[in-house]
Amino acid sequence: MQNTNQVSTTGLSLELFHVQTNTAFNLPPNLMVIRVGKPNDQHPPDIDVSSLPNAEVVSRIHAQIRIDSSNYLIEDLGSVNGTFVNDIKLEPGITHHLKVGDRIDLGQGHSVTFIFQNSPTHPPNLLTSAQITQIAPQLVEQNKSIVVDKTTKLIGLTLIVASIVISTANIRIGIFFGLPSVILCFVGIFVLCQQRINRNLGWILIALGIAIMIFTGRIFASVNLLLLLLTSTLFFTGYLLFTTGKIFGYDWRSLQKIINQ
Repeated sequence: MQNTNQVSTTGLSLELFHVQTNTAFNLPPNLMVIRVGKPNDQHPPDIDVSSLPNAEVVSRIHAQIRIDSSNYLIEDLGSVNGTFVNDIKLEPGITHHLKVGDRIDLGQGHSVTFIFQNSPTHPPNLLTSAQITQIAPQLVEQNKSIVVDKTTKLIGLTLIVASIVISTANIRIGIFFGLPSVILCFVGIFVLCQQRINRNLGWILIALGIAIMIFTGRIFASVNLLLLLLTSTLFFTGYLLFTTGKIFGYDWRSLQKIINQ
């Protein structure tokens, strides 16, 4: 079923610029309704994102952009993972007026992100949906962002918390410095769990909390080398699982299989 909602060319030159691959998708000026999604029998997409990295978070019938005179209205079509404009989730079936410069996320986590913008006069990377399909394998390899599932992130956070708790319990540190350092660590962990806050801030807070513990406590008088190695290993392992989902190239499920064998 093809999109028959066509109008005469408006002369507007707008595009969706895909952030993860630095690729532009022209918005067809002769359509009143531009569907965004993946191939399906009911409503084939005018902008096909199936070949982009992390396309699994995008529904087949995900969203549409309706052109009303010179206005562009975006609408979520009941997608599984939602549509976000400038980090605000759209209610399904409710249109939102797009402005040049708006950021559109298909699904959570900023994994499929577009910028609604004017097309450059001579766009160097302007590609149609058909062209992006042809070069998709190279784009996926070069620009694929790391997506870590929630279970792996939870395991990573648990290991980080365990390392902090063990260190806190075994370092002789005064309450004046001890309580703030622990609070900093757990605030950092809280920040890591938030999608809309820069996670680098979380790591900085955790590092600051640990630094306070080390430089204000009698660490070498009360903690043996084995315990230091244990807590460091726990923290490093948790960090790898949370940020990459893998430990030296193996995810936790692969490690389970190796251990069971």
